[in-house]
Amino acid sequence: MVDYLGPRFKIQAVPNKKFSSALGSSSTVEDYLERILELINSKGYARVVDIAAALKISQASVTNMVQRLDAEGLLKYEKYRGLVLTEAGEKLARSIAHRHKLLTDFLKLLGLSDRVIYHDVEGMEHHISLPTLRAIEALTRQLRRRPALRAQLQATTA
Repeated sequence: MVDYLGPRFKIQAVPNKKFSSALGSSSTVEDYLERILELINSKGYARVVDIAAALKISQASVTNMVQRLDAEGLLKYEKYRGLVLTEAGEKLARSIAHRHKLLTDFLKLLGLSDRVIYHDVEGMEHHISLPTLRAIEALTRQLRRRPALRAQLQATTA
């Protein structure tokens, strides 16, 4: 069983801190942190050029955001050397990745297509509350335990 919302992972790693002021929207910050963690996990490092390619935006935009994330204490950035997530940044990035995985797994259990799942998760993941995530996690566990119910649901989405 995957614990998506375990005690180590909170939706916000920095208590009472909103990332919508100098950093831009919190969904943008979350997208950056999620991609940075993915790059570090897959390549062992994350560079501005890699982040720009992954997010399909300019390197200048990435550099600006990375500098802001550094100022907020979510990562350490050295020009021309790359970056690493701080403990707070990694904790937040991991919670974002777990939320994304939970939503993806849940929608897969409903039998939706990968295209629909991708579109819906990208739209939902930044706007869903912790109580709703907990309910989806509980429902996901139940759907895994009850294949007959899962089959019924999948039949309605086909």
